Amino acid sequence: QPKSKAAFGSVGRRIPYRILHVINQDGESLGNMHRAEALRLMDQHGLKLVLLRENVEPPVYRLMTGQQIHEEQLKRAEKKKASPKPGVVQKELSFSSAIAKNDLETKTKQIAQWIEKRHHVKVTIRQAK
Repeated sequence: QPKSKAAFGSVGRRIPYRILHVINQDGESLGNMHRAEALRLMDQHGLKLVLLRENVEPPVYRLMTGQQIHEEQLKRAEKKKASPKPGVVQKELSFSSAIAKNDLETKTKQIAQWIEKRHHVKVTIRQAK
C-alpha cells in the first residue's frame, strides 16, 4: 500500500475529513456527504475511496476499483517519466556540416564537459549551402 499512498494521498478507510465531495467510479459527482455515508457506499459496492484533491473545501474523494487505482498509478508514473526532472539541465549545440576541424574539436570538448556534469546534450548539425 505505500506506493498507492505516494501517488494518491490516502486510500481506504482512514479519512481525516468529516465532509467529503465524492465522485463515483464512472466519474459522476455524488455531491458532498458525511464520511460515514461515503464509507457505507464504499463497502456496499466493494470499492476503495481515493483522495484526489485535498486543498479544496470539501476534499474530493473518488470511489475506485483496485484495477482503476492500478491504471491511474501507471498513468501518473508515465507522466512523471515524460516530464523533465527539475535537476537535469539540457544543453543544445548546433553547427554547420562545413565546420572547420579546430571548431569541431572545441565543440567536442565542450560536449564532453557537459556530459561529465551529467547535462543532457542535444546536438544539431545543419547542412552547409
